[in-house]
Amino acid sequence: MTGLLPIATGKATRIVQTLLPAGKEYVCVMHIHKEVTEEDIRKAVESFIGEIDQLPPIKSAVKRQWRKRNIYYINIIEIDGQDVLFRVGCEAGTYIRKLCDDFGKKLETGAHMAELVRTKVGPFSYETMITLQDLKDAYEVWKESGDEKEIRKIIQPMEAAISHLPKIWIFDTTVDSMSHGADLSVPGISKLESGINHGDLVAVMTLKDELVCLGEAVMNSQNIHLQKKGIAVKARKVFYERGVYPKFVRNVPDASQKSDTE
Repeated sequence: MTGLLPIATGKATRIVQTLLPAGKEYVCVMHIHKEVTEEDIRKAVESFIGEIDQLPPIKSAVKRQWRKRNIYYINIIEIDGQDVLFRVGCEAGTYIRKLCDDFGKKLETGAHMAELVRTKVGPFSYETMITLQDLKDAYEVWKESGDEKEIRKIIQPMEAAISHLPKIWIFDTTVDSMSHGADLSVPGISKLESGINHGDLVAVMTLKDELVCLGEAVMNSQNIHLQKKGIAVKARKVFYERGVYPKFVRNVPDASQKSDTE
C-alpha cells in the first residue's frame, strides 16, 4: 500500500490517536479472476455499501473474529476487462484486501486486491500530501533564506489534526485553569457545536481556535445550553502551555473605594 500517512512531531504526537478511529478513503485496483459483466460488478459493489460483516484476513494486526464495519461509499472509476478501479470511503479498521476477496465471493469468480493507495485519513486528504523530498526542499529553503512560506504549508499546526472532532470554545478566563488539567464547567463555555453526545471525544478550544485539550463530554449539547453549572467535559489530554493566558482575578475594591453604605 502507498499513499497518505500523517506524521506528527513534538507534543502533537499525542494527538495521533485521534486519527486512528477516523474514517479512511482508498483508491484500489481489484482484479476479478473470471470475466463478468459490468452490470454484475456494479450490483455486487452496491451490495457492500452500508454496514457489513467482515472477518479480518489471516495475516492481520487484529484478532481474527467477525466484526461490523461501515462502508460509506464505493465509486467505480473505471472497469478495464477484469480489472476494476474504484474509490472507497470506510470506517477505520476496514480491510480493503478482504473487501476485494468478498467481492469475488459475491460474484462467484474470486477476486484479489492488485494495488491500493490511501487517499484520506480523517481531515487529511491527497490534496495536502507531500513527499519527503518536498519536505527536504522546503527545509533547505528555510534554513538558507529564512523563508518559512513553503515549510509552513507542509508542517501544519496540530489543530489541523482535530478538525474532524466536535468542538467547544471557552472564555479566555477559563484557559489557564484548563491548561493545568482542570475539567470544564458550564460557566466557562463561550460557544459549542451542536450534536455533541455524552461520551464523545471533544476538542476544547480558545476563542482564537487554539487547542487547549481533548476531553470526554459528560453532557450533550442540549444539556450544556440548558444548565448553568456542572462539569461539561472531563479533561483527558492537555496541550496548551501553562501561564500563557492570565488567571482570572476578581476586582476587589480597597477601603478608600468602598461606598458609604458599606
